[in-house]
Amino acid sequence: MNTFSRHRIRPQLTSVSVWTLAVLVACLGAYALWEYLLPRAPHVANALAGGLLAAGATALGTVPVMFSQTLSDKVQDTMFGFGAGVMLAACAFSLVAPGLEAAGQLGHGPWGSGFIVGGAILLGAAVLLTMDRLLPHEHFIKGKEGIEVHRLRRTWLFVFAIALHNLPEGLAIGVGYVGNDPVQGSALATGIAIQDVPEGLVVALALLSAGYSRAFSVALGMLSGLVEPLGAVVGALVVGWSAELLPWGLGFAAGAMLFVISHEIIPESHRKGHEVFATGGLMIGFVLMMLLDTALG
Repeated sequence: MNTFSRHRIRPQLTSVSVWTLAVLVACLGAYALWEYLLPRAPHVANALAGGLLAAGATALGTVPVMFSQTLSDKVQDTMFGFGAGVMLAACAFSLVAPGLEAAGQLGHGPWGSGFIVGGAILLGAAVLLTMDRLLPHEHFIKGKEGIEVHRLRRTWLFVFAIALHNLPEGLAIGVGYVGNDPVQGSALATGIAIQDVPEGLVVALALLSAGYSRAFSVALGMLSGLVEPLGAVVGALVVGWSAELLPWGLGFAAGAMLFVISHEIIPESHRKGHEVFATGGLMIGFVLMMLLDTALG
């Protein structure tokens, strides 16, 4: 190996070592928090574990970017579609249906339950729409959106975009553990984690193609997953505070996810002309999540 190659590889290995150490420290801290919460608030501890599973899956998806730079647009769009399908099935089987059931158990009739969950879905979508309008962020293909984008570097625009995308997933995981038994909550967290693997890869590749360094793209892709355990804990704490909030929380999480699917993922997956592959990925993702939910539930 020549001198140039050694100098080129050494910084990458150093970056990998630093981020590996950071991940290990984060894992130890998360384990300590989980151990503290388990006897005091088991539903919050389970939500934290589910959120960390999704964050770990996101981080796992970014690893190939350290060794490979290219991924065809067709494959990326198929992955986007797959993620959309998983999230759609999660909305239907893990959030909306349990939300209607929870409203019914609180004494509401079919119409009352429908209005409660439907209103919560619209509220969740409205909150995400407001965040989308107020927070400056950058789509991977469409470019910059939001107010005062000229005052922010592109890096932070990507950070806001990733946070907007991952927050509803974390909320859904947290609310799912309150609204379902632990097995069904785990099915939801597992389904979201499965779609987070290709999502982490696509995010890191998008950052790399936008001009960021390989190490930074991988690091930011890994860090993007940390929004999910945070959202999971918040969702579990808020909804677990009162049974009356459960159908509202389930509907809110579903509405937020539906907004992200329709406003972000599907348009991104169709923009480059690979609609058939994106739709095929969506169908496969939907069926996989449906099987996970029904088989484990």
